[in-house]
Amino acid sequence: MTEPLSSRAYRQIIELILSRKLAPGAALKEGELAGELDMSRTPVREAMKRIEAEGLAHRDGRFLRVRQLTHTEIEEVFALRAALEGFAARQAVTLSLSTLDDMASRVRDLMAGGPGDSDVQSRVDSDFHAMIAQASENRTLVRTVADLRLRTCMFDVHQVPNRFLQGCEEHLGIIEALVARDGATAEARMIAHVGNAARAILVRLDRLEADA
Repeated sequence: MTEPLSSRAYRQIIELILSRKLAPGAALKEGELAGELDMSRTPVREAMKRIEAEGLAHRDGRFLRVRQLTHTEIEEVFALRAALEGFAARQAVTLSLSTLDDMASRVRDLMAGGPGDSDVQSRVDSDFHAMIAQASENRTLVRTVADLRLRTCMFDVHQVPNRFLQGCEEHLGIIEALVARDGATAEARMIAHVGNAARAILVRLDRLEADA
């Protein structure tokens, strides 16, 4: 499957930001980025909107400027996610076996296909975490988890490729505990899963900063 131009633009601009080739405070200029990435303005514009929504750039008058994620911010986001998603996983023993089986099949299909299509990987990952959050029947928790995930979703399979298979295996482990109606194990595995993702992202940030 051919990667959509907007997805490619997003991925390449994220790489420029995280590697600090676009430094904190730098203006994201649609025309210049389109020229550098050798594509039209439309996919670049769509990518910039997504980057702004995820909090890696902010409006400053008529300019969209880069902001750099800090270690502290990432640690805080994932600490909240671990607490909220761990709680939700304990409640998720109420999910039907058919729902859990369907999600397990999607995860296994993803593993079989490999990490080539980051959009598919992102959808499965988002749907898995949304499924768990929604099982809490707490709308505030669902919204908060979605917002927190949005703030670090730029660290996708392209940024932390070693997390692809590990993350999938962890998802299956959580589903296994839910099928067994073992809420305590599901909670512990979710907390470990979120913590592993945080550590991988922090290692990636350290490497990017060292290379900058």
